[in-house]
Amino acid sequence: MENIKQPAKFSTKQRVNWAMASFGGQLINGIYAALLPIFYIDYLGLVKNANVIYMIQIVYVLVNAFNDPIFGFLSDKSRAKKGRRIPFMRYTAPFLALTFILVWFSPGLGSGEVAIFWWMVIMTCLYDTAYTIIFLVYSALLPEITESEEERQGMKIMATFFNLIGMMLGIIIPDIFRQQSSFMLQMSMIGVGIIGAALIMYTTFKFKERPEFTIVDEPLGLVDAIKATFKRKSFLVLVSANFMAILIQSLIIGSLFYIADYITQSSSILLLMAIFLPLIIGIWFVPKFTKKWGVARTNQILLLIGGFGLILLFFFTDSSLPNELIYIPLVIAGFGFVGPLVLNDIMFFQVTDEDELETGVRREAAFFGINALITKPAQSLAIVIPTALLAMSGFIPRPEFGDPVLSQPVEAILAIRLFIGLIPGIALILASIILQFYPLKGEHWAKMQEEILILHDEKHKKLQEMTRE
Repeated sequence: MENIKQPAKFSTKQRVNWAMASFGGQLINGIYAALLPIFYIDYLGLVKNANVIYMIQIVYVLVNAFNDPIFGFLSDKSRAKKGRRIPFMRYTAPFLALTFILVWFSPGLGSGEVAIFWWMVIMTCLYDTAYTIIFLVYSALLPEITESEEERQGMKIMATFFNLIGMMLGIIIPDIFRQQSSFMLQMSMIGVGIIGAALIMYTTFKFKERPEFTIVDEPLGLVDAIKATFKRKSFLVLVSANFMAILIQSLIIGSLFYIADYITQSSSILLLMAIFLPLIIGIWFVPKFTKKWGVARTNQILLLIGGFGLILLFFFTDSSLPNELIYIPLVIAGFGFVGPLVLNDIMFFQVTDEDELETGVRREAAFFGINALITKPAQSLAIVIPTALLAMSGFIPRPEFGDPVLSQPVEAILAIRLFIGLIPGIALILASIILQFYPLKGEHWAKMQEEILILHDEKHKKLQEMTRE
């Protein structure tokens, strides 16, 4: 192994540069995920016209589930001189900002359900397509620039740290401006969109792609690529668990405003801190945990902790208990969320390494694209579940951009407790059980890490020969 080209290592400054794209993206998407459910149901008043939301989500799932694998395969097959990942990120960022901004300029209920339907369908689908292109290739780029699992974790942890800051701001910013007026909310969204896109573009000028994966690799055909992806057990197990994790992340972030408005009747910032402080602290302990237990086992343990915390949250939001107790399960759940937030991508990198050893081709974008095809409905479920439960419970929406109606039926409060606690808690425990069948562990995985370095060294030498010729 002494003569093998060793994996790239990165300084703290380089890790921060890498994380700026994650920060910019999550600044935008954090607001989108947190504000959109209550924007639909409460601000636009569509809880009384729930079928409109269902139809929007059906179209959204059909359009946006398929754009991920399409752009994944296009990126893997690209032979552009500037690379097959970075140009996609750089030139899509302004379009992401524009579509994000336009989401919040939706016509109100007074303009009619048809106007709202078409505006939200078009804008959310275009937004998600832009976001998909950028962060599909961003995720695919990391395992290509270094084979070291330690370096991948270091880059991912820094990106997750800034991701969490962006996610927190994604709740704080709309929480400040939504209390004022629709105009102030829209102006703040314009600022967020511009800043977020600029940060994404910044990262693209700080890194270069490795040309051997573009020049040396011969891409698989579409049919062969799909077959190779779906026959991989490690991928199928991981994507099943990831479905649960994405559902829970979307459901919890979109539910914080409900807890603040209708249960604690206070600012959402304290609730935010209860979840995000243990998350921010916990991510720095991940390398120690993975050294002791391995990546997959660590993820399982943290998923169980998160599930336990959310189930406790269901019971601690009972009106007979003091509101202050709510923060205990939120802290427990927040620490557990570290697992899927940091380690799911690391496990996808393992899957692509395993696949390259068999096919000879790096196909990260294809795996992330098919993953999105399967898991994208989870984001829609995170809107559909609260909508359905609240519609059945007789929930009373607020006047447009007015104060919440606090005299809610008992059934409405129970519905909120279900979709913020019991349902996501059970889903996280199921995700932990599913990962028991993940095969890339122990000595088997250690041997594969050595084999991937040898393969990449061979590709690098072949690139040098092709360049000389």
